Amino acid sequence: MHHEHAFLPPALQMLIVFFATLGTAGYLLLMLRTNKVQRLKQWPAWRFILWLSGSSMAVAVFAGPLADAAHLDFRFHMAGHLLLGMLAPLLMALSAPVTLLLRALPVPAARQVTKMLRHPVARFYRNPITASVLNIGGLWLLYATPLFQLMHHHLWLYLLIHIHVFAAGYLFTISMIYIDPAPHPSSHLFQTVIFIFALAAHGILSKYIYANPLPGFPADEVREGAMLMYYGGDLVDLVIIILLFSSWYRATAPRHSYQKIETS
Repeated sequence: MHHEHAFLPPALQMLIVFFATLGTAGYLLLMLRTNKVQRLKQWPAWRFILWLSGSSMAVAVFAGPLADAAHLDFRFHMAGHLLLGMLAPLLMALSAPVTLLLRALPVPAARQVTKMLRHPVARFYRNPITASVLNIGGLWLLYATPLFQLMHHHLWLYLLIHIHVFAAGYLFTISMIYIDPAPHPSSHLFQTVIFIFALAAHGILSKYIYANPLPGFPADEVREGAMLMYYGGDLVDLVIIILLFSSWYRATAPRHSYQKIETS
């Protein structure tokens, strides 16, 4: 199947690369700036590597060989979905960009950012239920309705959907693991329950795609893409589960330590 808008215009691809490069340069400058402050710990270089890796993966979905192949082969499309909606958001969340920003800003500006994080709107979107509906619900809307075919014929819709996939994936990630400051955090039990439902919904969607191949692509190709979505998504989700449970353990470990001290 050859779509009317098979590829993004070169100028638009370059613009996306430019903004990604700008974001990476900004992250690096903030890191170098905070590392000059003696009272602060050195910002670890591996966090910059995480940001760079996540940003590069997101860009690869819009520009380059993967982006070109994704319009013609559903397996590459699904690989792009995993990168843009799951792996890139995870890596960028682990780079703790908000924490870095707060370290680099003057105190008055940092307080304003913190105030924004505490705003009811920010709290609403960071709620695990809201983030899960936007993330998994958006994918169901994309693959279980004619929206998937429509986005390949309308450039603006293609861009809007891909931006949503990344943003919703990032929101979902930071609603489950708290790397950056999280005012009004949800309980680990609540996060786990919602995560289980989201994981199940993602798995059911991949099986739905497997059983109902999307028009415009060979059925076997779509099934292989659905399998990639199922198993590849599980790998990323496994990392989130490990991080979530590690956070849960750390939150309860001090109490056990105090009990040991008191009984010794």
